[in-house]
Amino acid sequence: MAVLSILDREHTVAPPGYSRWLIPPAALAVHLCIGQAYATSVYKTSMVKHFDTTQTAVGVVFSIAIVMLGLSAAVGGTWVERNGPRKAMFVAACFWATGFLVGALGIGTGQLWLVYLGYGVIGGIGLGIGYISPVSTRAVHDGRRTGRRLRREPADPPGLRAVP
Repeated sequence: MAVLSILDREHTVAPPGYSRWLIPPAALAVHLCIGQAYATSVYKTSMVKHFDTTQTAVGVVFSIAIVMLGLSAAVGGTWVERNGPRKAMFVAACFWATGFLVGALGIGTGQLWLVYLGYGVIGGIGLGIGYISPVSTRAVHDGRRTGRRLRREPADPPGLRAVP
């Protein structure tokens, strides 16, 4: 598809003189969007009432999403390296949005299993691919500084960072 060729890896190579300082804010923005998964506790009580179920049953949605995040980041990491960050973020956004739509359908119809499938499985895959893309992009674009990272990743626990 010629329209999607803009997502190809060769379109993501930075030209000489490109400011590497544009990469960290973009990575941070993506990671802040991915952090929405941790907002589950905000609406968990409402979902328990809506589905007339237990907190554990609703909490499984978050657990599935986090497991799928980890698995898709591990499995999709090499795919992201081969195809580049643009294509990876496009695919991540498609999975994430589709997961939200399927999850919304589950809420609308009162089917918790659709929330598991949508927000948990499909959305979790989008979160994982979306997580690994800025991490690998920063590593590649900051490759001239081997052996250290450019400060710390947005998802690192506070106070932990790699030291040169």
